Amino acid sequence: MAEQEWAFPAEMRPKPEEWRFDLDAALDSVVLVRAEIPEDAFTAQILGTERIGNGVVIRDDGLVLTIGYLVTEASTIWLTTNKGNVIGGFPIAYDQATGFGLVQPLGKLGVDAIARGSASTCRVGENVVVASHGGRAHALKATVFAKREFAGYWEYVLDEALFTSPAHPQWSGAGLLDANGRLIGIGSLLVQAESDGQEAHANMFVPIDLLDPLLDRLSAPSRAVEPARPWLGMYTQEADGNLVVAGTAPEGPAARAGVQQGDLVLGVATTRVHRLADFFRLVWQQGPAGVEVPLSIAREGDVLRLTVKSADRNDFLKKPEVH
Repeated sequence: MAEQEWAFPAEMRPKPEEWRFDLDAALDSVVLVRAEIPEDAFTAQILGTERIGNGVVIRDDGLVLTIGYLVTEASTIWLTTNKGNVIGGFPIAYDQATGFGLVQPLGKLGVDAIARGSASTCRVGENVVVASHGGRAHALKATVFAKREFAGYWEYVLDEALFTSPAHPQWSGAGLLDANGRLIGIGSLLVQAESDGQEAHANMFVPIDLLDPLLDRLSAPSRAVEPARPWLGMYTQEADGNLVVAGTAPEGPAARAGVQQGDLVLGVATTRVHRLADFFRLVWQQGPAGVEVPLSIAREGDVLRLTVKSADRNDFLKKPEVH
């Protein structure tokens, strides 16, 4: 397979003798995730109809943890182990707040679950292993160079994400392993970041500590579920101290309210905002999905007051079919 034809140089790979765990066994917990998405899916144009990444087996029943954008709206999922076993999978969760996705294999993967650790015990400067499907050849020795807040234009905030370098080219859903071989994060993004005073490519990981509430909800489905956050469908970015609308989701709440590309976001109601994370948190504080969100917008020198009737983002996504 094409994804197997490359390999890290030997000096970039973790060496078994350098770690306090069975490196090969840990790497075998990482599987390849292939997802097919219908062409008319809401995310098809942005994320594509064929997605390939990684996932990590986290439970004895084979439950696979991955990054949600790989499997959202998927009609078909295939999981491949390092030993070449290929099993179908069913997406059982995509958590918008964390970005995690969970896939249940529809057969025996024959893979041991990896132990989970905590990102809170990982220090800046600590060496880690970034593991994608393919064993040692696709494992990278990296360093955590930052732990800090992250905000994404798709209305997403992590209070503290993990950043590593050098960058792994197959970061999506990759496992981040600490010095004891425990899973402490799931790969989400390739980013430009400053490390040792220089701008370079790096990876951003979602901390594993955010997973337990999602697993708790799955194990107790009758428990009251928190209302969905209000979603605006507004792709906003920080630029030169301003918040700029880079685009809107077709037929989304912001587009219907008249928000346009190039608008400057001044604030929510009367509260001025300058940072992306602050803007999203203010929106979420207005109430659950469906709440009307008053925005102050600057356009061509004029200040506009627009009211966006928010929505639940999940209502725009295709749901997996139960066979």
